Amino acid sequence: MKETLQNLYDMTAISNIVDEPGFLVMYLLAFVLLYLGIKKHYEPLLLVPIAFGVLIANFPGGEMGVIQANSEGMVEVNGVLKNIYEMSLPEIAHDLGLMNFLYYGLIKSGLLPPVIFMGVGALTDFGPMLRNLKLSIFGGAAQLGIFAVLFAALLLGFTPKEAASLGIIGGADGPTSIFTTIKLAPHMLGPIAIAAYSYMALVPVIIPLVVKLWCSEKELKINMKEEEKKSGKTVVIKNMRLAKIIFPIAVTTVVAVLVPTAVPLVGMLMFGNLVKEIGSDTSRLFDAASNGIMNAATVFLGLCVGATMTVEAFLNLKTIGILAGGFLAFCLSISGGIWMVKLFNLFSKQKINPLVGATGLSAVPMASRVANEIALKYDSKNFILNYCMASNISGVIGSAVAAGILIAFLG
Repeated sequence: MKETLQNLYDMTAISNIVDEPGFLVMYLLAFVLLYLGIKKHYEPLLLVPIAFGVLIANFPGGEMGVIQANSEGMVEVNGVLKNIYEMSLPEIAHDLGLMNFLYYGLIKSGLLPPVIFMGVGALTDFGPMLRNLKLSIFGGAAQLGIFAVLFAALLLGFTPKEAASLGIIGGADGPTSIFTTIKLAPHMLGPIAIAAYSYMALVPVIIPLVVKLWCSEKELKINMKEEEKKSGKTVVIKNMRLAKIIFPIAVTTVVAVLVPTAVPLVGMLMFGNLVKEIGSDTSRLFDAASNGIMNAATVFLGLCVGATMTVEAFLNLKTIGILAGGFLAFCLSISGGIWMVKLFNLFSKQKINPLVGATGLSAVPMASRVANEIALKYDSKNFILNYCMASNISGVIGSAVAAGILIAFLG
C-alpha cells in the first residue's frame, strides 16, 4: 500500500513543485496575467493565450515548455545534444513535444509575426494619417525609446543583439518585438514578449502618467480643430480611395529599397491594408486576413510565447533587467513624441496638442483612444482622435522600419 501511494505521489507534479518553488512564482505570474486579461480586459486576445501558455509550460512532466536552442542551435534531447535545425518537425514533435513543434515551426521560423502584421494592416485605416501627414513625424520621434534603451543596455552589459531586442519594446508593438528578438536574441523571447504585451495592455495607465509628468493643463487644452481654422490650411484629398490604394504600394516600394530587412513586416502590413482598400474584388482576401488567419495566428503566437516562460528562462536577473528596461523604453517613446510636439510648437503658429505626440508609439488604436479621453477631460469639445490616429499609425510603420534597421546592422 505504501509503495502504491508513493507511486501515485511520484506520478504527480507535487514533488517537483516542492523541490523547485520557482514554479509557484510562474503560476502566480500566469494567474495575474489571466486576471488582467479576463477581469480588467487588458488586451485579452493576447494576454489570455500568453498567460495560459505560461501556466501549462510550468507543470513538471507536462512537456509543454519550450526548450530554447543555444546560439549554435543545439538542444538537449534525452541527454544527447542535437542541432534543432537539422531535426524534422515530426522529430521535434516526438522528442520535444507539441509546443516545441509549434514554436520552431511557427515562431522561430519567423512566420507568425508577419502574418499578424497582415491582419493588422487589414484592420487599419490610413485615412487619418493621409489627411494629416505632417503629424506622422511624431510617430518617428516616438521611436526614441528604442534607441535610448539600446545604448543604456549596452552600458549595463547586454550584448548588442540583446540590447536591440530589449530596446524594440519601446516600439510598443508585440509582433515587431517578437520578430526582432527571434532574429537577434531568441533566448530572450519569453521575457521580452511578456514585457511588450504587458506594457501594451497597460497603455491606459502608462500614457496618463507620462503625460502628467511633461504636459501642462494649458497644453492639454489645445484644440486641434480651432488651430486648423487659425492657420486656414486644410488638406483635401479629392480621391481618397485612390490615395489609400496607392499608399501601401508606395510605402512598400520605398521601404523595400531603403530598408529591405523591414519588408517582412512592412510589406505584409501594407498588403493586408491593400486588399482592404481595393474593396469587393478582394473582399474574400480581406475577410481571411482580418478574421480566420489573424485569429489563428494570434492563438498560436500567444500560447507559444507563453510556453517560452519556463522557470529556467524567466527567474533570473536578466529578466528583471528586461522588464525594467522595457518599461523605460515604453515611457521614453511616449516622452519622445511629446518632446517633439513641444519643439514643433516653439516654431509654428499652429499649435499641436502634446497628446498627439504621446500616441506616436504603435499601440493602435488603444493609445489614440486613451489620449482622446484625456483631452476630453480638459475640454469636452476637444475631440482629437483622428489627429492621434495619424501619429499612432505612423508609429506602427516607424517601429517596423526601426526593427529592420536593427536587424540589418546586427543580424
